[in-house]
Amino acid sequence: MEIKVVQQEKKSPLLEENLELPEVEKNIIQKAISQTFQSTSHLANLLPTDSFKDKKGKISYGFATIRGLWIIDGSIRIPNQIARKYKLKFIDFLHGFMSMLVFAAIAMFDQNVVNCFYPKPSDEIEELLVALPIGVGVICSMFFVVFPTKRHGIGFPLTSN
Repeated sequence: MEIKVVQQEKKSPLLEENLELPEVEKNIIQKAISQTFQSTSHLANLLPTDSFKDKKGKISYGFATIRGLWIIDGSIRIPNQIARKYKLKFIDFLHGFMSMLVFAAIAMFDQNVVNCFYPKPSDEIEELLVALPIGVGVICSMFFVVFPTKRHGIGFPLTSN
């Protein structure tokens, strides 16, 4: 009786553990374009944007204005009655102001920023510069929890409302 040895194929995992992609060196134009896209995406999160789902289920994004929602791509036109539901309200301006306060509070944690405005602060000012960002952060956080925004900007999931 003769026995044949069948060589089994070596199975490799789908994802190898030490698979590293080579680092690609970007030229100055690629870096500039990347920075532009990144800045634009951050700006889109700060603008009063909102989204609208039409009858077909297509989601369109627009800017909230005083008169209502202005669709960015202009492919659809929403009725004025529906557009007015998305107009800017006082709470939107309050959210914007509170967001600026949070930004300023976070900036005050950086010692270089503090040294720019207060090169040699007194002891009282130094205590204030330590306590103020924390206080602003707590108050603004409570405000955002109590009065949440109903906007669904670019990158935020849409709810049924």
